[in-house]
Amino acid sequence: MSNSLFWFCLVIALLAGAVMPTQAAVNHKLSTYVHHPVYSAIISFGVGTVALLGYLLAAGLPLKNLWLAKNAPLIAWTGGLLGAFFVSAIVWLVPRLGVALTFSIVITGQMLITLLIDHYGFLDVPVKAINLPRVLGVVLVVAGVLLFRRF
Repeated sequence: MSNSLFWFCLVIALLAGAVMPTQAAVNHKLSTYVHHPVYSAIISFGVGTVALLGYLLAAGLPLKNLWLAKNAPLIAWTGGLLGAFFVSAIVWLVPRLGVALTFSIVITGQMLITLLIDHYGFLDVPVKAINLPRVLGVVLVVAGVLLFRRF
């Protein structure tokens, strides 16, 4: 990977990370109007679906490729379920824990599962063995969660 591509990827990853808690706060705001986190989540997914369809059409990508998903294994279809759980859970958690604590715990969960996914190469991702620096990174994230919880 070229140096410029790495920096571009870094910026996109930071922006994606910044979008998650912002989305949580926005979806929480919506839930105060519709009176339930699942209503907020379904509206969020609906808006996202329309936006993605608009992108496909604007980019001139062939819609027929969507039919290729019928050949995907069942596990590949669970992404929507995982996303629905995530968005609904976040909308429910934010008013109870706050955005910072919610996402520090979410990041901890992400780090723990990424160690296992990488180590075992689940779902055909490249294998990256669990090692001391990676475990130490998770320990530091957990320490950060404890600091957020305490203060």
